[in-house]
Amino acid sequence: MRKIVIIGCGNVGMAYAYALTTSTVPFDELALIDLNQNYAKGQAQDLNDALPYCPNYHKIYGGDYSDCDNADLIVLCAGRNQEKGETRQDLIDKNYDVFNDIISKVAETAFDGIYLVATNPLDVMTTITQKLSKFAPNKVIGSGTVLDSARIQYVLGRRLNINPRHIHCYVLGEHGDSEFIAWDTALIGMNDINQYLLPQEEEYYTDYVRKCAYEIIDKKGYTNFGIGMSLVKITNAIFTNSHEVLTVSSYDKNKDIYYSRPAIIGESGIQEIMPLKLSKKYDKLLQNSIKSIINCYQQIPHNK
Repeated sequence: MRKIVIIGCGNVGMAYAYALTTSTVPFDELALIDLNQNYAKGQAQDLNDALPYCPNYHKIYGGDYSDCDNADLIVLCAGRNQEKGETRQDLIDKNYDVFNDIISKVAETAFDGIYLVATNPLDVMTTITQKLSKFAPNKVIGSGTVLDSARIQYVLGRRLNINPRHIHCYVLGEHGDSEFIAWDTALIGMNDINQYLLPQEEEYYTDYVRKCAYEIIDKKGYTNFGIGMSLVKITNAIFTNSHEVLTVSSYDKNKDIYYSRPAIIGESGIQEIMPLKLSKKYDKLLQNSIKSIINCYQQIPHNK
């Protein structure tokens, strides 16, 4: 029996739940937990109405923290949104309190599975999850730049008229403003991507990926479909033990922080972090991105 618990049934949590329900990911049970228990039950009822048309049949219900006992995966989508006039640090402080409450409640159960984090600021919140839960770092995974890497693959696929699955181009570092594309490692099939793009296009597409979420939020108020599918992609890699290489947010023991880089994902979570071979130019961008995450994390009042 494979069981998933989603904590936080907002736009992201339910986009993930719907994408998961309609996918072929091998799971049996899905529990939805939200501050508003009646809302979670309503969402579960709505999903159940879709089950006759889904590839597989699942048990879906609105639950509570006792349902974490025998879960294989807890997906954290809870958190507060950044309000007008608030800083990024304000958002971190608010969501620290949310996660402290959630993880303390999970700790009262027998949960011993894998945490998958989707709440922003992603890398900081994933670091917080590992610190509060005291789980082994391989069992705490952030969605990282899996979504950002999909965004660049999609837009380059449109630009070059090539299936995005055959564009091997990774976004690294922070899931945020300091993220960057490792252009010197990017390939189209087996060919260097520089054979297909003009030099000035690299800067354009890097800027596009960094601003993409802001543009979507400006138009519809939030992002949810892309991250929902990205979470399904990670979930499938875990439950099928596919050893897929994904740019999740993973722990660096030397930096004591989480950030995104290619990692092999399987049934034990992060099974191996792929070595990075970056030029001095891109290594500097990575170090700057890591510093940005560390600076945000270190400003959290640790005496909370």
